Amino acid sequence: MAKLDGKKLLACCANGAGSSLMMENAIKKVMTKYGIKPAELRHCAVSEGKSAARNYDVVFCAKTFVKTFEGVDTTLVPLKNVMSDKEIEAALKELDLLD
Repeated sequence: MAKLDGKKLLACCANGAGSSLMMENAIKKVMTKYGIKPAELRHCAVSEGKSAARNYDVVFCAKTFVKTFEGVDTTLVPLKNVMSDKEIEAALKELDLLD
């Protein structure tokens, strides 16, 4: 069973509109490639993400927002290019979240 099956995933960007939606689509591409079926995958603004993060197993965000999530007990995946499915895949492998 994939480590991310049944997990809740959140993609956060500055305003919760454009780039987080594209990040969500890139995450979906990786999930499809590995046959992973998360319980939930959604996107939002980083301001909402900080309070919502504790309800998610994995939170994806741009590296510039890492400090926003300090003290939140969740797995954080910081990204340089939030729209890169290759970077998302590599980061998940580095965190040992992909089989």
